[in-house]
Amino acid sequence: MSKQPRSASVNFTQRINIFKIFLGFFAALIILRLFVISVGRHSFYSAQAENQHGYYQKLNPNRGDILVTDRYSSQPYPVATNSHKDLVYVVPQDIKDPNAVASNLSKILSLDEKAISDKIGDQTKKYVPIQKMLTDDQSKAISQLKLAGVYLDQEDIRYYPEGEFLSQVLGFLGYKNNADTKTGLYGIEKYLQKELAGAPGEIQTEADKQGNWIAGAKREFTPAVDGTTIQLTIDRAIQFKAESVLKDTVAKHGADSGSVIVADPKTGAILAMANYPSFDPNLYNKVTDPGVFSNIATIESYEPGSTMKAITIATGIDMGVISPTSTYNDTGEVDIAGYKIKNSDGKAHGVVPMTTVLDESLNTGAIYVEQQIGNDKFLSSLKSFGFGQATEIELPEATGNLSNLKGNIQINYYTSAFGQGITVTPLQMLQSYMPLADGGKLMQPYIIDSKILPDGSVQKTQPKMLRQVISARAATLVSGMLVDVVENGHGKKAAVKGYYIGGKTGTAQVASKGVYVQNDNIGSFLGYGPIEDPKFVMLVFVNHPRDVKFAESTAAPAFGEIAQFILNYYNIAPTRK
Repeated sequence: MSKQPRSASVNFTQRINIFKIFLGFFAALIILRLFVISVGRHSFYSAQAENQHGYYQKLNPNRGDILVTDRYSSQPYPVATNSHKDLVYVVPQDIKDPNAVASNLSKILSLDEKAISDKIGDQTKKYVPIQKMLTDDQSKAISQLKLAGVYLDQEDIRYYPEGEFLSQVLGFLGYKNNADTKTGLYGIEKYLQKELAGAPGEIQTEADKQGNWIAGAKREFTPAVDGTTIQLTIDRAIQFKAESVLKDTVAKHGADSGSVIVADPKTGAILAMANYPSFDPNLYNKVTDPGVFSNIATIESYEPGSTMKAITIATGIDMGVISPTSTYNDTGEVDIAGYKIKNSDGKAHGVVPMTTVLDESLNTGAIYVEQQIGNDKFLSSLKSFGFGQATEIELPEATGNLSNLKGNIQINYYTSAFGQGITVTPLQMLQSYMPLADGGKLMQPYIIDSKILPDGSVQKTQPKMLRQVISARAATLVSGMLVDVVENGHGKKAAVKGYYIGGKTGTAQVASKGVYVQNDNIGSFLGYGPIEDPKFVMLVFVNHPRDVKFAESTAAPAFGEIAQFILNYYNIAPTRK
């Protein structure tokens, strides 16, 4: 038997050792790689696995409706709700006859044919929307044509069934700051965005390659919580009447804008809140002037003019420094530091009682009463009536401005006594007359009647009395004086045959950059009735009428027409011949 050479044996052993080293090094690399994958990049590969085998779906809640009712209906009316509407889109690569598509869609949708041709001519796009929110007839017509490359799809939309009705109060749903989802913009939609929107839910589990859930796999499910439904205090019938009369009034006098607010003085519930010009929330993106979105009734700051005189008189009577029969000598003007403040009619009326101050709207009489009250107490009274602070209604609002009265400048107190030099909002002005109509009690205005939660429970708003501003006696005396304004003063056109109505006109100058603008004013009428047991308090506000100067010819007639409707609508029997 031959013996293997020693050199060959050594070479074989060396090769085995080298191979073992190589295997050890390779195994070390694998272990290191596994460590990196399992520890160092765990989150990355976990996400990759989730993408391949995971299933995720976001669950969108239903947005809450906004409802109104009227005096005689058992069921509320939706004024903001959710709907499914078709949209039509095209896939340019699938279109066989572009001319026929453009022509047919143009006729059905009332769109420019060339504009459609330009859209469908872009072969680089796979999805080209043509029009959203199709009517049922439009959807049916497009379906029947069966045009190649033309498709219908459904989208969830926020729908406002009444169009322009109550638009500034409602607001609308739109995109903000390039967000992917719509949110409430303006009005109730904005103020109660979180409650209306609800909360989204989600489903997470494992799925196979076809997207089917794997039986027995762990699932995480968070249900969506639908939004809260809001029922407003608005009376649908009164709102329609207020909007109609306001629109006619603004058009008749060539005014810039206007507002009407109607409330129940005993509770503070808002029965109507109308603004003009208006807009259709369904078509908000077609509005060229975004200023029309704003709710004049709550955010407009203006100098109220002579409607403030009733508050000045009420304060004086409540403090006991005057009575309705108290007299003063009206010389037609008051001179303070060389500046003469005159009556609006430019006349001197001689010795007259306080009833004449309101009937003839005498600036000098309001100044006389403020002198009897004193500056500090007068300012305190204005604040007690709610001026210079938010009403806390469930809407975006301004607070007005009493800053002119912070310094003890006498002329500012004189002018504020007849409603110039300070600013208020229409809603604040309306609120200030609630104590006159209801025994001196100041109620908090509110526009949310109730909230219907997702579980079906109802949260009812309770009226809130803020404070006793003046005595019931003072309120009764001022109410009688305001009836005299309608019977014998500048408020005759606000009268309603067969009823005692109390109220006051206001014609305020408009300031711009510290100077009052010539031939520009705001006419308003503020009142309530029937005086024996007031069911409504109402403000009519007309901004910059072009054809007449005084509110007795603009706001007062509109007030009378709406008041007549409300009294008939409430079936309130006449109390006088």
